[in-house]
Amino acid sequence: MNLVIHAPNIHLGGGRTLLLALLSSLKQPAVVQLDERFEPLPELDPKVQVIRVPPSLVGRLQAERRLQLLCQRDDVLLCFGNLPPLFRSSARVFVYLQNRYLIGSRRLVGLPWSARLRIRIERLWLRHRLRNATLLVQTETMLQEVRENFGCEASILPFLPREVQPSVGQLPVLYDYLYVASGEPHKNHRRLLQAWILLASRGFRPSLCLTLDTQREAALCALVERLVRQHGLRVANKPVPPSQISGLYSQCGALIYPSLFESFGLPLLEARRAGMSIVAAERDYVRDVVTPVVTFDPESALSIARAVMRYQGEVVEPAMPGDAASFLVRLAESG
Repeated sequence: MNLVIHAPNIHLGGGRTLLLALLSSLKQPAVVQLDERFEPLPELDPKVQVIRVPPSLVGRLQAERRLQLLCQRDDVLLCFGNLPPLFRSSARVFVYLQNRYLIGSRRLVGLPWSARLRIRIERLWLRHRLRNATLLVQTETMLQEVRENFGCEASILPFLPREVQPSVGQLPVLYDYLYVASGEPHKNHRRLLQAWILLASRGFRPSLCLTLDTQREAALCALVERLVRQHGLRVANKPVPPSQISGLYSQCGALIYPSLFESFGLPLLEARRAGMSIVAAERDYVRDVVTPVVTFDPESALSIARAVMRYQGEVVEPAMPGDAASFLVRLAESG
């Protein structure tokens, strides 16, 4: 039996982090098809063969055809990039499904047109080529979505990278809150920033550290800078390579996580492992992996702001309306 790993569309984010861990753990003969942009490679076992795939339509089609030739009967094919083989395979096929955009008909508002087109094509691809594959997911929430949208079962099989400790002792806390996330619309940065504006209007200015890529997410970074100037927010952007993320966790007081949906929520697990408090959206994907200390409605900036105040020990008393007579008195006074 040979192992073939097919991951031609993984080079960023949590998928990249998990694929790095997987490649580093390979101690058996394997063939791996990787995106040309997946750099740097970890130190690999000599028995592992890497085939690079150009990030183009022609490159992907060539990789799919090569995959059909590589796989023999009784081989194991692990498709790590959410999609089953385009052409029928003789191997036992496992698809590691990590992208919730591909399940159901979740709205694609806010994504670039190229991303919307790609996701629509991949949705069709996944649905029509899934028949001869076994799905692997990371959480109970993902399993439920698979059942509801595809009418089939999946195995829950999560894993984490090996823990990496900072090279020095406990680092000083530089930021009150940390949000480790790229800038896709569902990550909800804009509403998080609205919450920070609400907090500032009430005299609270907690510090927040973001990890946006300054090139890929230039527009969002520009928005952050503008709002910092306009409202005096204590928000900083610190894009760091994955190898330095553990040090960043050590420099922040709590993780805040307003994402609208996730397949796994890797930063939640990393924060838990680092011993951080977690202030997060009241969503199933959060409860799949951690128990937050405070939760909020991620679709409400006011709810996020109130959760931050609760976490910081600020009592937010509910409004106590008076009777109709006092209402009439106040109405007259305001006139």
